Amino acid sequence: MSRQDVQDWIGKEVAGSDVVLFMKGTKTMPQCGFSMQVAQILNHLGVDFKDINVLEDMAVRDGVKAYSNWPTIPQLYIKGEFIGGCDIVREMFQAGELQELLTEKGIAHNARTLTA
Repeated sequence: MSRQDVQDWIGKEVAGSDVVLFMKGTKTMPQCGFSMQVAQILNHLGVDFKDINVLEDMAVRDGVKAYSNWPTIPQLYIKGEFIGGCDIVREMFQAGELQELLTEKGIAHNARTLTA
């Protein structure tokens, strides 16, 4: 795939699901601690999300960094909007901001879940 094809594919994936997590590994078998933390937060909140394993395709791994202009993996997208990586997602979760964002965006989740 060309660089543009990869960007187009990433754009379709981000637009095609309400919550997308580009991660190392999968939601059932994360292959890095940062990816595992974000997946655990989403699972804890009961959020249905699409996981994309960047380790399966180097073009996607590099492409998503260019797509978001963000240098690290994992990367979380909600309703097409780039939210951030592990530290940002964790901080948002702990402050209750992630839960508020999910509610604002109409994403089903366990709103009564306590923060960490």
